[in-house]
Amino acid sequence: MESRRISVRLLGILLFLCGSLWTSQSPGDGVSAMGDIQAPYMDILQPYTDGHGPRHSHRHVRDCQPSMHGNRTHESFRASNYSGLPVAESRLIVYNLPNRAVTGHFTVVHDPLRTLSVLEPGQPGGCNNSSVSTVEETSRNAGCLYAQNGGFFDTHTNRCLGNVVSDGRMVRDSGGVQNAQFGIRRDGTLVFGYLSQEEVLEQSNPFVQLISGVMWLLRNGEVYINSSLKAECAETQETGSLDYFTNVISARSALGHDAEGRVILFQVDGQTGERGMSLWEMADFLKQNGVINAINMDGGGSSTFVSNGTLANYPSDKCKADQRWRCARPVSTILCVHSRHCQPSDCGGRGRCVDGLCRCREGWRGAGCDSTACQPPSCGSRRVCTARGCVCDAGWRGKNCSQECLPGFYGNGCNQTCSCMNGGSCHHIHGGCSCAPGFSGTTCEEDGRLKAKEREQETGYLTETTWLTLTIILSILLTLSLLALATRLCRQSPASRTRANYAYLPLTPSEGEEPNGRGPAQCDLK
Repeated sequence: MESRRISVRLLGILLFLCGSLWTSQSPGDGVSAMGDIQAPYMDILQPYTDGHGPRHSHRHVRDCQPSMHGNRTHESFRASNYSGLPVAESRLIVYNLPNRAVTGHFTVVHDPLRTLSVLEPGQPGGCNNSSVSTVEETSRNAGCLYAQNGGFFDTHTNRCLGNVVSDGRMVRDSGGVQNAQFGIRRDGTLVFGYLSQEEVLEQSNPFVQLISGVMWLLRNGEVYINSSLKAECAETQETGSLDYFTNVISARSALGHDAEGRVILFQVDGQTGERGMSLWEMADFLKQNGVINAINMDGGGSSTFVSNGTLANYPSDKCKADQRWRCARPVSTILCVHSRHCQPSDCGGRGRCVDGLCRCREGWRGAGCDSTACQPPSCGSRRVCTARGCVCDAGWRGKNCSQECLPGFYGNGCNQTCSCMNGGSCHHIHGGCSCAPGFSGTTCEEDGRLKAKEREQETGYLTETTWLTLTIILSILLTLSLLALATRLCRQSPASRTRANYAYLPLTPSEGEEPNGRGPAQCDLK
């Protein structure tokens, strides 16, 4: 009876060992899946198969780390705020290792806060739709200068894994799953390491970019893989071997920063188990090139680098249509290096975006051209604040709005032309006409003298001016007549004058006259 019990126990142990051996050889354990029946064209390099990351608490991670780090499970570093051009530089690298050489791309992002984004596959909403897209397609849609594959995803359901924050928008919360994280907070702080769910959701200085990797490679300039193995592998629900995932050579992608706060994107070509780098080798390379903190991103067939929308590396997946060729794998999130964006991107319709800065139209100011260039108290008593800045009240001009409009103009901006006629002048504010003497009407179009003449013609009366003119003419004519008469009388002979005056002579001579009838004197008109 006892021997039967022992046999049953031995059989159970044997079955358990066989099951463990079978599951340890599944494609998701980090072993190359080139021979897998379901996906013969895919180079799978996944540390976990069914889920993503260990399910233990953040406290477990804190307790597993070296005591020198205290209770802090992540590192923060001020990002570079370089404002010049170019925003990033990338170079092709060839790195010699024992018995092999690796090629890849080393990209330096000078202004990560404003030029580096975590993007969902294809377009916003890609993670919620469990869609995948090649890095080329996503980068073209977003106008990326450089792009590299990002976080891990479920290769069966295409579900994004880990935390994802894209341009300030929370896309996915992992629920506190502990894996190495990279993030950029709103104030420009770079964050590397392990985060609690509370830290992920913090709103006082929220993340504007956040993405999850697997394995913290470098911490404060030192290789941190052994501590990561303890923090990320214990108590997982997965069956894959994280040790194998760490040690196998393969295509790799990583993300870090240097002493100047510039973000480093690193991508290496390879084939799982045949060429590429192990995580140890990648950590050493990054350390030699001045990287301070770095985490490992999705690798294997997912490892992709794109420059200006064009595939720039040699992928490891075979093409589905023709396995003689290699094709880029559709992946989940990507890391996009782009030109500086304005907030909002169109500057509120009141300016244009130039290298991340809104060039506001006249009268507008602010980072997003969202406020007027003046405020009412600053404009004075004869100025008003408008979208164009301080503008003089109607009828005023000059720097201090102390001068009236020039003659002939009035109104807002002194750009309205007066319509006064016949020498009339208009008011500088409202344009009302002040007519010259003798004129009237809204625009001084009515001549008073002309109207008087018309009225005289209608009534038959002469005007005062006409009477005066006639009087002068008659006086002149009368004077001329008298002069003509006098001249005529003086030119007549004395006899004719005597004969002509007989009727007027008295019968007796007057005193002083001669008896012959001649007068005392002769007329001398010459």
